[in-house]
Amino acid sequence: MQVFTSLNKEYLALRKQTGDTCRLFNKSPSKGNLKRIRELFLECGEGVIIEAGFHCDYGNQITIGDRTFININCTVLDAPIDEGVITIGSDCLIGPNVQLLAVSHAVEPKQRLQKENFATPISIGNNVWIGAGAIILGGVKINDNSVIGAGSVVTKDVTANTVVAGNPAQKIRNI
Repeated sequence: MQVFTSLNKEYLALRKQTGDTCRLFNKSPSKGNLKRIRELFLECGEGVIIEAGFHCDYGNQITIGDRTFININCTVLDAPIDEGVITIGSDCLIGPNVQLLAVSHAVEPKQRLQKENFATPISIGNNVWIGAGAIILGGVKINDNSVIGAGSVVTKDVTANTVVAGNPAQKIRNI
C-alpha cells in the first residue's frame, strides 16, 4: 500500500484534465470522445466499448485488454502512482454502476486529517463478468472466468472459475 497526497498541484491538474475529458465523453459519447478516453489509459486493447457515464480520476494507470465492454456509469478510482494500477483483462463484461476503487483513506482520524490517500492495485483477469452495482476494493485480484454477482462488495481475491456474491462477496459455486 502506497501513500500519496491527491491535493498536490500536479495531481489536481491531472485530475481536472481527466475529469474534463470524461465529462466531454459523457455529454457526447462519440467515437472521437471515446478515443480521447482511451488515450488517457496506460493501455487499451482493440474492440473495447465504454458506455457514457464513465469516470476515472487519472486514467494513466489503467490497462484494459481486448473486446472488453464497460456499461453505463462505471467509476474507476485509480491513482497516479504505481500502486494505483487497475488492470482489466480481455473479454470482460462490466455491468452498469460498477465501481473499481484502488484508492482509500486512513482509518485513524489523525491520519485522515492529513488528507493522504492509500492506493493498492486491482487486477481483473480475462473473461470476467462483474454484475451491476458491484464494488471492487483495492488490493483485490479477480482471476479468469469468474462472475461477480450484482451488488457485491469484493474485499478479497476471487479464484478462477468461481461465482461470488454478497457483502462481503463470498464464493457461491464453481463454474
